[in-house]
Amino acid sequence: MTAQLELVEEIARYAHDPEGFVRVMFPWGEGELAGISGPRTWQAEELAKIGAHLQNPETRHMPYRAAVVSGNGPGKSALVGMVSVWAMTTCPGCRVIITANTGAQLNVKTQPEVAKWFRLSEVRDLWDVQATRISISEPSYRTNYRLDFETWSENNPEAISGLHNLGRRIVVIFDEASGIPPAIWNHIRGALTDKNTEIIWLAYGNGTLNEGPFFECFNKDAHRWNTRHLDTRFVEGTNKEEIQQWLEDDGEDSDWFRVHVRGLFPRQSELQFIGHDIVERARQYKAVGYEELPRILACDVARSEAGAQTVLGYRQGRKYVELEKYRGQSITFTANRVIHWIKEISPDATVVDASGLGIGVVDTCTQLGYTVQAFNGGESAFDSRKYGNRRAETWGLGKIWLEAGAEIPDDEHLASQISAPHYYYRKGQSLHGALMIEPKENMARRGLASPDRADTLMLTHAVDPAPRESSEGKREREEMYLPGGWQSV
Repeated sequence: MTAQLELVEEIARYAHDPEGFVRVMFPWGEGELAGISGPRTWQAEELAKIGAHLQNPETRHMPYRAAVVSGNGPGKSALVGMVSVWAMTTCPGCRVIITANTGAQLNVKTQPEVAKWFRLSEVRDLWDVQATRISISEPSYRTNYRLDFETWSENNPEAISGLHNLGRRIVVIFDEASGIPPAIWNHIRGALTDKNTEIIWLAYGNGTLNEGPFFECFNKDAHRWNTRHLDTRFVEGTNKEEIQQWLEDDGEDSDWFRVHVRGLFPRQSELQFIGHDIVERARQYKAVGYEELPRILACDVARSEAGAQTVLGYRQGRKYVELEKYRGQSITFTANRVIHWIKEISPDATVVDASGLGIGVVDTCTQLGYTVQAFNGGESAFDSRKYGNRRAETWGLGKIWLEAGAEIPDDEHLASQISAPHYYYRKGQSLHGALMIEPKENMARRGLASPDRADTLMLTHAVDPAPRESSEGKREREEMYLPGGWQSV
C-alpha cells in the first residue's frame, strides 16, 4: 500500500509535465530500452511544449495543436506511445483517440507501438491493453477512462466519437496524418469545444501530399498549429548509411528525398495538375511589356452551392488581375458588374461561364448590346486529341502560361485553388487518353471549396483575340521564358 501511495504521489507531480513523466516512468537503459538514455531530442522538445502549454493557466484550457512532418524513422509512433501513457496515467477519466491514414497502419504499426510503451511503463499494472482499446483495469471506471484506436469512414465521420470529456482531458492523435481526409479533420475540429477541459490534438506523418488539412497545418493554418519539419538526417538513432544511399540515388532535391528524409512536402503530388512551386513563382513574378497586349475579361458565375463565389478578373499578356468577388447576388447584378468592367477596362474580349446561372448573365449582357462570349466547359475541346473538354483545355493552357512565367496576385487562397484540382485521362473509345480536370463535385467530396477564383483565371485562356496595334502600327511583343533564358517573342 505504501508503494502504491508513493507511486500515486509521483504520478500526480507530472500531470502537466509529460517530459518529466517520460524520463522517470520508463526503464531507460534496460531491456528493450538498453543503450537508450531517454527520449530523442526532438521527442523531448515536443513533450516540453505540451507541458509549457498546460503549465500556463492562461492557455491550459485552450486547445493545443501540434503538427510534425518528418522523414522516415525518427520515432513518431514511439512519441505517440509516450504521450498516450502520460495522458492516461496523470488525468483520471482521460479520453484518448488515435487514428491513422489506413486501418493497416493503425492495426499493424500504431497500436503495437503504443501497446509496447504501456507495457514498458512503471504503471503497466493499471492498464488493460487490447487490440482496439486500452482501458483502466478497475472495472467500474473502464467505460469512460480509456484510449480507443479508431478507424474512420469518410462517409461517416461520426464513427470517431466520444470526444466530449468536460472538465477532464481529451487527446486526439493522427498518425500518418497526410492521408486522413478533410471530413475527419473537420469533425474533430468541431467536436473539441468542451469548456475548462485540457484538449491536445497531435498530427504526425510524412508529407506525402502537398494538399489537404495536414499540408495546410504548415501553410494557411500555420497560425493555429505548433509545427515542426523534421529532417531524419539529423535525428539520433536513424540509419545514416541508408539515408546516404538514398541521397546518392535520388538527390537531395528530389520529391522522394524531400518526403522521406527532409520532412518536406513534395512540390507536386501525383494527381495534382498544377504544382505549388509553379504557383509560388507566379505569386512573386513581375510581368513587363504587357501594356499594349490584348486584355481579356472573364467572369465565373457562382453556382447554387453554399460558399460559391462570383469572380471577375482580366488577363493581359503575362499578368492576371482579380477585379472583384462576391456571393449571393442576382443574375442582373452580375450582368451589370460585367458591363461596368467592360466600360472601365475596355477589354478586347469578354468571357462568361455560361453553365448554370451564367447563361442568364450572358443573355442579359447581349440584350443590352454588349459582346460577351459564352463558355461551356463541357463542350468539346478545340484540340480534342489532347483535352477531354473545354474546361480541361483552358486549364491546360493556363498551366502552360504559368509555367512560362506569369504574374498573379500574391494571395494564399487563390494559390490554393489553382493547385487544388486533380487530373486524369479519359478511357474508352471516345477521346481515349484525353486530359480531364477533376469536376467541382469531386473536389467537394474531398472537402474542398469550389475553385471559382482559379476558374476565372483559366477562363481568360478560352479566347485568343488578335494582338493590338501599337502607336507605330506594329504588334507589341513581350518576354517569354524559352530554353536559354528570357527572350522577346
